[in-house]
Amino acid sequence: MSYNLHDLRDDRTAAARVVRAVDPDVLCLQEVPRRLTTELRLPPFARACGLRWDGRRLGTGGTAVLTGPRVVVHGSRRGRLPVRFPDRTRGYAVATVSLPGGGATVAPVDVVSVHLGLKAPERVRHAAALLATLSARAVVAGDLNEGADGAAHRLVAARLPVVSSAEATFPADRPSVVIDVVFASPGLSRVPGATVELPERDLASGSDHRPVWVDLDLRPRPA
Repeated sequence: MSYNLHDLRDDRTAAARVVRAVDPDVLCLQEVPRRLTTELRLPPFARACGLRWDGRRLGTGGTAVLTGPRVVVHGSRRGRLPVRFPDRTRGYAVATVSLPGGGATVAPVDVVSVHLGLKAPERVRHAAALLATLSARAVVAGDLNEGADGAAHRLVAARLPVVSSAEATFPADRPSVVIDVVFASPGLSRVPGATVELPERDLASGSDHRPVWVDLDLRPRPA
């Protein structure tokens, strides 16, 4: 699941209800409160969602990855994407995860939360820099600030196909564009998930974005 939290400036209780309803194993967040307020405001939100956060924020550009209780976290890292002052800092957060009982043949997956900028050339540079860091098995989720016709979107999709739905995600009260997306390596298969009915009231009040989510089978496809 991927969710832009709008710096938790909206109804945090509604946003947490949205997350609990979807019940993700991994949650990629964007626009997490910055600087010292992250440590004060993100842990309570994670607990309200029934998820955990590794506590690392420096260099993530306001992104984070939360994980559920059944997820095995093998490691985490983060990276900064350069911007010109006074533009909002940009970066990404990565959690390397697997699920218990998957068997020795099922390798961990890098799950990446990213928030690209408002300038198209910058988004392309950042997308290229991010792709250069990825492992062979990766999921990239986040707010791209552009649709499927954008150059950065096309660059990521050429390597990791889009697996999330094409439903509009922004603005939350009257969504008209799809800028929140989940991509996954070709070896990771999308599988049918349970239907989740989210109250329009919570979607409109929890953030200025709507979330996206997808169920993936982490087992490699048969040759």
